[in-house]
Parts: sequence; structure tokens; C-alpha cells
Amino acid sequence: MNIRPIKNEEDYTQTLEHIESLMDAKPNTPQMDELEVLTTLLEAYEEQHYKIEAPDPIEAIKFRMEQEGLKQKDLVPIVGSKSRVSEILNRKRKLTIEMIRNLHKQLHIPVESLFLDYKTNCA
Repeated sequence: MNIRPIKNEEDYTQTLEHIESLMDAKPNTPQMDELEVLTTLLEAYEEQHYKIEAPDPIEAIKFRMEQEGLKQKDLVPIVGSKSRVSEILNRKRKLTIEMIRNLHKQLHIPVESLFLDYKTNCA
């Protein structure tokens, strides 16, 4: 096992290729150990160089609505009145904890995506 830090894109590409070659490694083998170490290195490099920010909460809601073919009126049982839904989608009202819970539970939107709006409101 000759493991080195991932310092640039060339190292990154080579590490990806090597990880791919180890994907069939059996548990409790040196190859599996190597795969686990390389995966950890790769994740650290990606976190530093390819960090993906959580989506905007309203965009996350709109995206899920589009995926599910939902209209604003479909959010009324989840969020509240028609006017409240409109205010939220037009960014005139912030999400509350209860709304976040309902959106997560009923539309399966990740809490992390929705909570950003709540944290901004509390800051």
C-alpha cells in the first residue's frame, strides 16, 4: 500500500481510478483497508475543493413541488393558509420550526436544506 495525500487534480483523478479498481475488494483484506483509507482521503479533498452548499430553502421547496407535480394549494395542509404559502414562496415570510418539520415529514425535503431559512431568521 503506497498512499499519498491528494494535492491536485491529477492526484484526484488517479485516486478515483485506483478506488474504482478496488471496488470489488473483500472485507477484512489489505485491499479493503486501502479502499477505506483512499475513500477518506478523497472525501477530504472533495470537501475542500468541491464543497456543495445546501440549496436555498425556498428553491428546495419549489424543486420538490416540481418533482411531485404539486401546486401552491397542495402546500396548504403542510404550511398553513393559501396566503401563508404564497408569502413563503415569495420570500415574505420565513419558515417556522413547525413548517420545517411538516415539509420534511410530508415532502421528504432534507432538514438541512430547510433549516438554513430558520437559522437566517434567528440570527
